[in-house]
Amino acid sequence: CSRDDVHAILGRATALKADLAAGRRDPVLAGCVLGQIFDKPSLRTRGSFEAAMLQLGGGSLFFTGKEIGLDGRESPEDVARVYGGYADVLAIRTFKQSLVDTFAEYAGVPVINALTDDFHPAQALCDVMTLQEHAGSLEGQRLAYIGDGNNVAVSLALVCGLLDIEVTLAAPGGYRIADDTLAKLREHVPSLSLHQTGDAREAVAEATAIYTDVWASMGQEAEKAERAAAFADYQVNADLVAAAPEQAVILHCLPARRGLEITDEVMEHPRSLVFPQAENRMHLAKGLICWLLDR
Repeated sequence: CSRDDVHAILGRATALKADLAAGRRDPVLAGCVLGQIFDKPSLRTRGSFEAAMLQLGGGSLFFTGKEIGLDGRESPEDVARVYGGYADVLAIRTFKQSLVDTFAEYAGVPVINALTDDFHPAQALCDVMTLQEHAGSLEGQRLAYIGDGNNVAVSLALVCGLLDIEVTLAAPGGYRIADDTLAKLREHVPSLSLHQTGDAREAVAEATAIYTDVWASMGQEAEKAERAAAFADYQVNADLVAAAPEQAVILHCLPARRGLEITDEVMEHPRSLVFPQAENRMHLAKGLICWLLDR
């Protein structure tokens, strides 16, 4: 996506959210079908996409990768061609980015990355929508990301770079965004302002938003104890929030491991936008699908 694309998606999502608040659910996606393929469990991603389609008059199909034949029963190329013939847009939540790329090449319809090990773009778009909603503008915003340089961090860096939001990522050595990934990000967004540090308090010192995520993502369960030890000094707690400007808001893409990367006190903090952020996944899904289908 370009900068203009992101603004268009956010604008459409914001307008559709306002329509819903006013009691309007215009069936702009009537007759349209979203096809989903999920290899990873989900509450927000599946729920938000399905609710988005239903509220706008469309429908949704759902399969796991095994159910649809991606366990070796059929080639991904063949599955993509078939499923693309049934749906107007596809959303895929899986492990390898290459599967999403294959579907994008062969399905013949728009394909949404609903999470891979490399990226989580729909989440990042939702996050900047939430920040814009709170601040009124994205200009001059500074985001502090406290935690693992994972798929969420990478996608956040990309979208923030497109929108000129400064990002500081605080994580222990070995858990930051890798140099080769950084090089690709800067190639795509030369204006990217991303600083990585080992000091969480430094990261939040001038932040307008403090963001965290689980220390061990799906597929990293075996590393849970090791990561908990490595990230012990990176918990988003009351002391860390106190080191940030008074107006700084708190974000988390969920699910949260309360008592690990974030405390109960901060989750329920008056400046926590965690649950409005989760709701915005649905509004963002509406805006994204309508933008992709030009509705």
